[in-house]
Amino acid sequence: MTLTLKVPKMACSACVNTITKAIKAVDAYATVQAEPKTKLVNIETQASETVVKEVLASVGYPTA
Repeated sequence: MTLTLKVPKMACSACVNTITKAIKAVDAYATVQAEPKTKLVNIETQASETVVKEVLASVGYPTA
């Protein structure tokens, strides 16, 4: 499943690293592409959208 999520608080490469680690914690095989300028995160994952959104919120990056 491919997800495109807007993460308003994402501002730098450290944010991207935190987001990537959080997603890979629930799906180690996920592919994550994040762009701080657009605040968009593209994710190829087997995890559900709900789980991904919950894990992002838990690390301080709720989706819009």
